Amino acid sequence: MKEKVIIGLEVHIQLMTKAKMFCNCSTDYIGKKPNTNTCPVCLGLPGSLPVLNRKVIEYAIKTGLALNCKVNTISRFHRKNYFYPDLPKAYQISQFDMPLNSNGYMDIPKENSNEKRRIGITRIHIEEDAGKLVHEESGDSVSTYSLVDYNRCGIPLAEIVTEPDLRSPEEARVFLIQLRSLVQHLGVCDGNMEEGSMRCDANISICDSETGKLGIKTEIKNMNSFKSVKKALEYEVMRQKKIIENNEKVVQETRRWDEAKNITISMRSKEEAHDYRYFPEPDLPPLKIDKEIIEEIRNHLPELPVTRKKRFIDNYQLPEYDAEILTSSKALGDFFERAVSDYKNIKILSNWIMGELLRFLNEEKIKLEKSPIPPDNLVEMLKLIDKGTISGKMAKEVFKKMFQTGKKASQIIKEEGMTQITDESELIEIIDKVIKENPKSIDDFREGKEKALNFLIGQVMRYTRGRAKPDFVFEALKKRMN
Repeated sequence: MKEKVIIGLEVHIQLMTKAKMFCNCSTDYIGKKPNTNTCPVCLGLPGSLPVLNRKVIEYAIKTGLALNCKVNTISRFHRKNYFYPDLPKAYQISQFDMPLNSNGYMDIPKENSNEKRRIGITRIHIEEDAGKLVHEESGDSVSTYSLVDYNRCGIPLAEIVTEPDLRSPEEARVFLIQLRSLVQHLGVCDGNMEEGSMRCDANISICDSETGKLGIKTEIKNMNSFKSVKKALEYEVMRQKKIIENNEKVVQETRRWDEAKNITISMRSKEEAHDYRYFPEPDLPPLKIDKEIIEEIRNHLPELPVTRKKRFIDNYQLPEYDAEILTSSKALGDFFERAVSDYKNIKILSNWIMGELLRFLNEEKIKLEKSPIPPDNLVEMLKLIDKGTISGKMAKEVFKKMFQTGKKASQIIKEEGMTQITDESELIEIIDKVIKENPKSIDDFREGKEKALNFLIGQVMRYTRGRAKPDFVFEALKKRMN
């Protein structure tokens, strides 16, 4: 059997409105005392009535337009019925057969190719979020009881459902990175998967590409990073292929990703579809959107990542790879643009941002918005390299101290005496000393052994504690040895 991987995603994004979806309670619930950001509406108390937040509609339409969807002028809300302790009404107000947005797409890069692949967007509908269960555990890590925090109830969500068009775990990862950048640029969601403001479930199956016979799909939950999504899907592909190779049957089920063990684990069977008993929400009329409102929102869409990437290539002559990375999040693009306004050696700036800055941020698990090195401080350091105050090698050490302390490069250089030696006579004296102390290396160099020269340069750097000009040392050593 020749297999083909079939993947579809269901992505929930938390819309960044100040008030909840159907009441005036604040959406700023992170870190708040449990059950304090609530009211009779979001608690589902008898007699309370929902009132739709206009901003939720605007943000959802923005998202739909940016994803090339048809914005439906008439949509409606439904009750999605299921019992769970963190759902106080025992139903969720959502949209069923008449969503706000439908039939869109997003283009992503084709793996190992300069071409694009079009990923269909089935629908984008809006719904309210549920609460949160807090599991209290005893000393032996066995859950003894659970508490419910209803602060998150009523937070507005947009659910983005793709067609099963993704063909590999890597494509799923790339799609999600592009989607996060898109919603960040729109200003509708911060895209933070770790904090749950962007959540992803994946449906995956293995199809026989020769016969076209569809495989049994499984759903994977509990993936809270792009890396987790890719790893979970890779594991599930391997697991399903092994089952098929053994002539066994893949079971339709929901599985969760175990980050610690790097495996998917069965949660529940889905042999039979869950009956949510959808019916129209009686307390909300059908939602009618004037075409003029849709066009007004379309005309005021901000610059989107695809356009920004093209502008970075055209205006700054950046390679496509650099522009792709720098527009992968709004914060990163903003950081680059603030820095480039005061520093014109653009490729060097791009290399430092994509290299040292992102490496340190990833290692320390710090968001770019909280970086100890703001754009101005990075630019100051790069200008000191250009002036010859410090070498590129010294700059890496300075950068590390900047990241650790939050200090400016000039302050660190002054405090630690890290300026580059510019007195050529002083350097010649050290070079002559190194030559005198290493006669064998001189003979090796004259016999054509280039490694000997690198050794001698290293000795000069050791004597000067890395403060010598590498180019000058290189040329001076060759000249004096010859």
